Amino acid sequence: MATASTPTATRCCSYELVAQAGKARLGRLHLPHGVVPTPAFMPVGTAGSVKGLTPDEVWDIGASMILANTFHLWVRPGADLVQRLGGPHKMMGWTGPILTDSGGFQAFSFREKAKAQEDGVKFLSAYDRQWRFMSPEICVGLQEALGVDVAMALDECIAHPTERRKVLASTQRTTRWLHRCLAARRAPEQTALFGIVQGGFEADLRLEHARTLSAMDLDGYAIGGLSVGETAEERERMVALSADALPAHKVRYLMGVGYPIDIVEAVIRGVDLFDCVLPTRTARFGYLFTEKGRLAIKHAAYREDSRPIEDGCPCYTCRSFSRAYLRHLHLSGELLAPRLFTLHNLAFYQRLMARLRDSIVDGPEALESLRLQAKRWQEPYRDDPEDSHDPLSRR
Repeated sequence: MATASTPTATRCCSYELVAQAGKARLGRLHLPHGVVPTPAFMPVGTAGSVKGLTPDEVWDIGASMILANTFHLWVRPGADLVQRLGGPHKMMGWTGPILTDSGGFQAFSFREKAKAQEDGVKFLSAYDRQWRFMSPEICVGLQEALGVDVAMALDECIAHPTERRKVLASTQRTTRWLHRCLAARRAPEQTALFGIVQGGFEADLRLEHARTLSAMDLDGYAIGGLSVGETAEERERMVALSADALPAHKVRYLMGVGYPIDIVEAVIRGVDLFDCVLPTRTARFGYLFTEKGRLAIKHAAYREDSRPIEDGCPCYTCRSFSRAYLRHLHLSGELLAPRLFTLHNLAFYQRLMARLRDSIVDGPEALESLRLQAKRWQEPYRDDPEDSHDPLSRR
């Protein structure tokens, strides 16, 4: 295990490398609203709330940083109102760091309702059916006005597969937009700016883009354009390529990738920061993460099951309720069910991150042991009937 302890400051953001096991890194990300131990997972609060949970609940399960979305807050309730309410920290009652996504992924996910062009992106809002335009300058201005700890540069995320010439053109546009984002900054002492490595699944383009961004000495670096339908092997190769080319003294963030095994594989390849809607979204459908596999609470096998979701889990849900009662809540459509399931799934993810941090201290063998365990977590829970509609199935 190699160790280091000198943080390198860049304006309001610094990354402190504490220890390494192979390429896996234990560190601390220093931001205006607190210090984040890494590797870390950020629960997603797209519209200013981690669905179903209070800020205190999110904090108590071990999360120290959350993600919100610039586009959604811009459209509703509106950036001006968020500012008048004291910014997202005060409005949400969250005292820790906040990172905001730029809206680039929304341009990808809203493909038929978004138009990317050289000057920016036009979005058709699902809230009010109005077209809105976001340029790199507007993107940075909104995030700085909100007062978040980390702003993401506007980028262009493309589908997979995409022909090479389009990947090249898109990646070059992302670079030009990043230059405009940098030029638009007015509050670097308050809000850090992370650039996003693109390049699709063209290894040479992705490597070149990572090197180009590294030369710009940004506050931090994200690996984007993944989790868009590729295989795990394709994703792991692009993560490794990107991470290896990024500066060792800056934090590395893998965007939107979040199965437990994917997080472990990325940490082994040198990634520090993660987010994903997976644990909260699947919770709302009654799918629960455990170390014995994913558990679908709807199944009749749990009708009279007095056990908690997971023996030994310290979360409030597992300390307090039986599978039988939780199944009853789920089948009855009670609002308490998705709250309790979300609490459990996010607690599972935070325990995973704590175990990863401990495993880096313990060394490569401990990481490999955790990787093998995480692979088993992808399988159906042993009591579950096979469920072809399970969103956690890795098809």
